[in-house]
Amino acid sequence: MKGSRGLPPAVRLALYRGLFSACAEEMGVTLMRAAYSPNIKERLDFSCAVFDSAARLVAQAAHIPVHLGSMPRAVLAALELGPFAPGDAVLLNDPYRGGTHLPDLTLVSPVFLPRRRTPDFFVASRAHHADVGGAAPGSMPLAREVYEEGFRIPPVFLARGAGWCPMCCRSCSPMCEPRKSAAPISRLSWARKGPEPSG
Repeated sequence: MKGSRGLPPAVRLALYRGLFSACAEEMGVTLMRAAYSPNIKERLDFSCAVFDSAARLVAQAAHIPVHLGSMPRAVLAALELGPFAPGDAVLLNDPYRGGTHLPDLTLVSPVFLPRRRTPDFFVASRAHHADVGGAAPGSMPLAREVYEEGFRIPPVFLARGAGWCPMCCRSCSPMCEPRKSAAPISRLSWARKGPEPSG
């Protein structure tokens, strides 16, 4: 931040905390405005956060606590797929890798500062999807085993660089019904587009 070097450390820390928190809040506003699903648009069942390059939480928006509490483990699991390039995105919902219940899909993307070859930050969003298969509609059955709840996704690349990862898109296609669910591909589209200018 320009002009912050002469400020006391506590003031600088407060300014950066506000900036990173605003990034997470803006991610949430953009996700809500771009979503088709009432789970996201009306129920606001989503969460967004910013992490450093080692998957440590930097800032989170005031969204769903149960999402945010386990999201660092999901980002850490996504980091195992590295190295990363600009435009990459990792999708997962596995409860044993930092997910919550299976309808909550997490999307993790690297953020590169100018002229850097490794990610400086990671951004993650987690949103409730209407149905990911399983023994009952809505993927909320009385289950004894996790596979009865629906489609379990370990960390996989949804996108590599500028293109979609075809294998992941084919695997996830049963859940990706446009305008019926907050499909991961739709979420990635808004993530790449970036926030709209205000005003």
